[in-house]
Amino acid sequence: MPSTGRRGFLKGSLSALGGGTLLAASSGKPVLAKSPPEIKIEDWNTYLGDAVVTNPYGVPSEHEAHVVRRNVEWLTASQESSVSFTPLHELDGFITPNGLCFERHHSGVAHIEPSAHRLMINGLVDNPLIFTMEDLKRFPRVNRFAFLECAANSGMEWRGAQLNGCQFTHGMVHCVQYTGVPLKYLLEEAGVKTNAKWLMPEGADSAGMNRSVPLEKALEDCIVAYKMNGEALRPEQGYPLRLVVPGWEGNMWVKWLRRIEVGDQPWHTREETSKYTDLMEDGSSRRFTWIMDAKSIVTNPSPQAPLLHKGHNMLSGLAWSGRGKIKRVDVTLDGGKNWRTAELSGPVLDKCLTRFYLPFQWQGDPMLIQSRAIDETGYIQPTKKELRQVRGLNSIYHNNGIQTWHVMKNGETENVEIS
Repeated sequence: MPSTGRRGFLKGSLSALGGGTLLAASSGKPVLAKSPPEIKIEDWNTYLGDAVVTNPYGVPSEHEAHVVRRNVEWLTASQESSVSFTPLHELDGFITPNGLCFERHHSGVAHIEPSAHRLMINGLVDNPLIFTMEDLKRFPRVNRFAFLECAANSGMEWRGAQLNGCQFTHGMVHCVQYTGVPLKYLLEEAGVKTNAKWLMPEGADSAGMNRSVPLEKALEDCIVAYKMNGEALRPEQGYPLRLVVPGWEGNMWVKWLRRIEVGDQPWHTREETSKYTDLMEDGSSRRFTWIMDAKSIVTNPSPQAPLLHKGHNMLSGLAWSGRGKIKRVDVTLDGGKNWRTAELSGPVLDKCLTRFYLPFQWQGDPMLIQSRAIDETGYIQPTKKELRQVRGLNSIYHNNGIQTWHVMKNGETENVEIS
């Protein structure tokens, strides 16, 4: 196309569209192979739209009504002690909208009046304290992006391919910006005694959910949060107050936080000692495996997002690590015979989801798609086979093995295992 200024560019572009000529993306790769459909006047072009107060709290378009959290009804005996999954295949970027962040509850969602809510700090402290929500908001605050992943994310896949969709295999993860008070400020206010080593945060739900957190981690980067993505926490995310433990398993991020007891040893509840341990092949178990290791998932294409077009396509996915930043993500389309380095797009932040892309050509040939994350510590995401050789098949938690999607000739995609 001759370079004749803006008018010439527009004329040449329209000519190319009319003739069905291939258009090129910024990478120079063809993205259209036929003429676009005719543009016509639609109904919505002819009348006034909704007024500014029609939806005082904005909602998505009615055409996006399918983009929702989903659950697996048979997964637990009670829906009050269950989980919903983030629709990873419908999202882009690295931030999860508040209304799509996965849920995990032990006795249902607690609905709390914020003016009546209190946070107590007691135990091995010089000055036991009780804070109101207004008290907490008077402390210096921080804003921090962080991913939150349940230790059971991908847990159903330990014994083989089970759930056909990345929403269900990997959807117990989200990433938002939290606003709140660094926990160390509250502990300093209370005066932690020299023999203190552990904290026990406790929730205000009817389960009285509690966990053991090392004091060292609490002083490093834990936050007592009351906002996410700029607005108040949602009830299902712990409103009005929750603990944020960046990079560590989600069961420690106690919601509806009402008490933090300081002690010199970890607390042992029945659930903590029996449920949140990693069972090994020989019958022994790993305890205190808090850090979420490097992990990744291709979200598109995937079983809920099959390939629809031959020719140029864009692969998309997410990677994260509880040990720091993602350094690189490799992608294979042939089951590991050949690997290509994906583009990390957007900010690459510490202990956050990181978006990656890879353009590729598809002409209807079957593909075996995988992604492999590498974090800044040099840790390389393992295959499921490598994990099983070390930990066997008895585990439920901390499955960060490489996921495989089989793209068939018609573009449909399924969850498979390869050796």
